Amino acid sequence: MLGLKPIQQFWYGLTGYEFTRHALDMRRELEGIFMVLTVGDMVGVPVLPPVYALRLLPYLVLEVAQWKREMARRKEFWEKKEYDFQGV
Repeated sequence: MLGLKPIQQFWYGLTGYEFTRHALDMRRELEGIFMVLTVGDMVGVPVLPPVYALRLLPYLVLEVAQWKREMARRKEFWEKKEYDFQGV
């Protein structure tokens, strides 16, 4: 007999999954914008004075490598995956 867990998972997939994915995508985009504004000089976009970037650097050290890889994958830093029509 079906338990409660599969029904809960089905209901979440039906109603909440899209909201969760959208929230995670928005968070990733906002983190990317924050990284560009704070340590953008690493990829050639000097926005903030280095003093403020150096104050925030201890909190961003773990994310810098992943952010640089993500920026290197994009042709332009404002590109998003949803505008990629290669699979269509």
